[in-house]
Amino acid sequence: MDLFDRILKARGLSGERKAVFLSPNYDLKHDPFLLPDMQAAVDRLVKAHEKQEKITIYGDYDIDGLTATTVLIDSLEKFGFKNVKAFIPNRFVEGYGLTVDAVERIIAEGAELILTVDCGSLSHVEIARAKELGVDVIVTDHHNVAEVQPDAVAVVNPKRLLADFPDEYEKYLLKPESKKKLYPFLDLAGVGVAFKLVQALQTRLDGLEKGQEKWLLDLVALGTVCDIVTLIDENRTNVFYGLKVLAQTRRPGLKALMAVAGVRPETVNARSLGFGLGPRMNASGRLETAQYALDMLTATDPMEALRLARQLDDMNKNRRLEQDEIFKEALVQAEEYINDPVLVVSAEGWNHGIVGIVAAKLLERYQKPTYVLAIHGDEAKGSARSYGDFSAADAIRALDDIITKGGGHKLAAGVTLPTTNIDAFRKRVNEFYKQLKLYDQADLLLPTADSEAELEDLHEGLLNQLATLEPYGSGNPQPVVRLNDVLVTNVRRMGDSNQHVKLTLKNAAGKTIDTLAFGAPKHFFVEPGTRVHVWCTVELNEWNGNRSVEGKLLHLIVI
Repeated sequence: MDLFDRILKARGLSGERKAVFLSPNYDLKHDPFLLPDMQAAVDRLVKAHEKQEKITIYGDYDIDGLTATTVLIDSLEKFGFKNVKAFIPNRFVEGYGLTVDAVERIIAEGAELILTVDCGSLSHVEIARAKELGVDVIVTDHHNVAEVQPDAVAVVNPKRLLADFPDEYEKYLLKPESKKKLYPFLDLAGVGVAFKLVQALQTRLDGLEKGQEKWLLDLVALGTVCDIVTLIDENRTNVFYGLKVLAQTRRPGLKALMAVAGVRPETVNARSLGFGLGPRMNASGRLETAQYALDMLTATDPMEALRLARQLDDMNKNRRLEQDEIFKEALVQAEEYINDPVLVVSAEGWNHGIVGIVAAKLLERYQKPTYVLAIHGDEAKGSARSYGDFSAADAIRALDDIITKGGGHKLAAGVTLPTTNIDAFRKRVNEFYKQLKLYDQADLLLPTADSEAELEDLHEGLLNQLATLEPYGSGNPQPVVRLNDVLVTNVRRMGDSNQHVKLTLKNAAGKTIDTLAFGAPKHFFVEPGTRVHVWCTVELNEWNGNRSVEGKLLHLIVI
């Protein structure tokens, strides 16, 4: 069994599962009407279509919400809806999700139906207010749900099935032995749920012929990858084909964004979305308003699209500068609380649109769940990042008596609280963590090898095989191999402060490979002559016309 087959075996990919995974079949898509309330949502939209009611799509300011909003703007127009507009909340005004003020304003402007994307599952008060004013709400979302749903016409959220039938699912997949007719996969992004609504509407309305909805997959792929949902099952299929659509996208905005980000359409992959397009689109919502990003996605004039894409690129550069300053200040404070199992840092004036990225960087540095709070007068708004068995969202919900609002996912969440409660929040979050009696959590951040490998196994032919496993992402990470007992023959420090390292490794047969680590931890800087076990991914290095296989160094142990 060669190395590629061993990697497939380690991932449980054999027989039919292997064939389906390596060659996703779009036609095997799941029945959208198996999602909760999908029938009610479609019925209400068909009624709105007949009366040509005024519809407001209430989006969200991150990429998932923006792409979902654009999917519905695009498709509803094709279905023949004449009165559709979008509302994107401002992070610094409305904050996340529906607000009563925004709902009242939308209705005052004439909305007769509100359709949410990527939000709304916990908006009981706001939806009740809309109903008081005589306006129906359809929720499409994928975030955590309440025990009792808001009083909307429909709450289309796959997570409802996980709440109602927890024993029928494992890792968001319907168990093979289940006898119930339930939606098979629950980890759709918000844009994925919106896309299922489009598929459902195709069964009732003309204008978007069967198969033509595939042109929406460029947006679905972008939102799915950037929201870091698991890239398996339907998500994998949508991203697999979405990347092909993106390579030939008809959208001037995405063409322009790829150009300014230096992403070549013919080589676009999931990494291009997560590290090239995504940060630029998110930058506008983090610094000012996400409306700029939505305008770019919906632009029809190429020159206007290019202007907006360049504006997003400039905003992203400014975001990086501001992020670096906040991170430096947060590092000083983190050292003050170094003995806490959960880091909670805060300061006046930090941009709460950026603190989520800072939380992720602190988690990586200290290997601890982290909450970063931006203080603005009497109120603090923050973001959390977690890993392993500690749910950032559950911790927030457990502190309901001292926060203003909060919620999110296990690994990423947001919170708003009175500034005077920050110390109590820090104390209570850490108490919550200790009550869970979690052990060896940092070990969960260490890479797990798909297979052991010899240096002779690492060649371009393997890279061609590994390419069939893309797109990589959550639930389908880039394969990791372990190289046992190899000799470090050369060590090269790189970077303006020698923060990067390149190790040349050699085995007993004399075969060598270069492995690199950027921002390497101290224990990676070993001396030549050291024998080590190494965990790495394998990549192709092209430089000055030369091609070589090299490793991206993830972890090493000195023997």
